[in-house]
Amino acid sequence: MHDFTSVTVSRRSSLEERQFALTQLYRQVLERQPYESERQTIAPLEKDFLKDKIGVRRFLKHFACTDIYLNQFYYKLSNVKFMEVCFKHFLGRAILDHQEMQVYNNILITQGVGGLVTAILDSEEYRKAFGCFTVPYPRTYSLYRSPEAFLETKFLNEEHYGQRGQSVPTMYWRQLGLNCANGVCRHPEVDEFFTTTAEPVRRASSDVETLLHILKTSDVGKAKALLANLSPQQREALLALC
Repeated sequence: MHDFTSVTVSRRSSLEERQFALTQLYRQVLERQPYESERQTIAPLEKDFLKDKIGVRRFLKHFACTDIYLNQFYYKLSNVKFMEVCFKHFLGRAILDHQEMQVYNNILITQGVGGLVTAILDSEEYRKAFGCFTVPYPRTYSLYRSPEAFLETKFLNEEHYGQRGQSVPTMYWRQLGLNCANGVCRHPEVDEFFTTTAEPVRRASSDVETLLHILKTSDVGKAKALLANLSPQQREALLALC
């Protein structure tokens, strides 16, 4: 996993130590350092943190509702993928199961991003793991609920933003048997089609044309995973081809 180390600030922390903690916060939660233009909008928040007016947890509650965080993750992702990203950023793990996903999805729908983030940061798990002054980091456990929980947390904490797509959360692409890498999810039969067909279709429209091929030659169910992950442009191309 990432080479994160536990970083905790206190009343005795120097300005340099708090600046380092701020760098680690952005590394974990934003997955990059803010651009100079972005720092202008969060300057008051950074100032309060560096002057010890607020701790890590309070900083995260405010930062997660800024346009910087929302533009990077919330507006670009599906709700379930956004929840998964929040669990990665704030709890250092993947969502455990569909029941946990449903609970937090209801919070997101009824209370918005602020309610979701508050529910995570005010949870007993977060308080025990990080308290108010420790920067969240990817966590490992001596015992996992299942092999799937281990793999999903491992994959999630090792991926960078967008590396495995923006729509399908880890739990789903593994259950659907998708091969997800470099921001694209494919069903194994898609790759098999490209290697076995005598007249391979062009890669530029591969997802759309391969979907048509599967629909015409196989059971409709085999195309569901690919269909669900088509972009709006690919859906338009699909309608044109039909």
